[in-house]
Amino acid sequence: MLTYFDIPYTARPDPDLCLDIFAPEDVPCRATVVWLHGGGIENGSRKGVDRLAKSLCARGFAMVSAEYRLFPNAKYPDFLVDAAEAVRWTADHAIGYGLSETILLGGSSAGAYITMMLCFDRQYLAAVELNPEALAGYLFDAGQPTTHFNVLKYRDVDPRRLIVDEAGPLFHIQNAQPDRPILITVSDNDMPARLEQNQLLMATMKHFGYDMDKVEFHLMKGFKHTGYTHAADAEGRMIYGDLVAGFIERHITAEST
Repeated sequence: MLTYFDIPYTARPDPDLCLDIFAPEDVPCRATVVWLHGGGIENGSRKGVDRLAKSLCARGFAMVSAEYRLFPNAKYPDFLVDAAEAVRWTADHAIGYGLSETILLGGSSAGAYITMMLCFDRQYLAAVELNPEALAGYLFDAGQPTTHFNVLKYRDVDPRRLIVDEAGPLFHIQNAQPDRPILITVSDNDMPARLEQNQLLMATMKHFGYDMDKVEFHLMKGFKHTGYTHAADAEGRMIYGDLVAGFIERHITAEST
């Protein structure tokens, strides 16, 4: 696995806005996953994804792990702007780092919420001269399709409330149909209401005419919130890494061969 660390992806003067690249070695890269970490938009880091990245690289897929601004120093929608710029940088520099120009965007928990927003609210990718259709697919790992609880908290709203407004991915579904494969994962022992919210996301997408043959929903049984993301099976294989790789092979790389 080839690695490149601490690469700035924006011209804005913020030394924290960097990304790390993990690329397959000695084999052609089949697709590139831009990954956004979890942590409630308050915590977390692009670091610590080495095992997941290694699992993907073993199947011929690269991973780009990107940082973004966090509360309380950030304000909405800073982190959405950052994520869009990380995608733009990856698209512009993929070839130079031996990455595939077939790019997926994904994330875990808060990172999945950001991914959902970029998938459904077209303005953020449009600001970097892209659109949701420019990406090959999306990975929503235990994301919140309503307005994120910490977005509510920093508005001085009870974060337990389920609100769908312009900061909620569900708000934008009627106006955005990216027609791209989407992988949705959530656990049966997830955060309160997180499973039900993702089921609502699926139902809403179907209601608005999405091609549900391109959408996979996986209920990860026996895990707590995102616990499967870095877990291995009895044979030592990364559970989520294999799930993502299989999804890409079924829906994306198979279409290009």
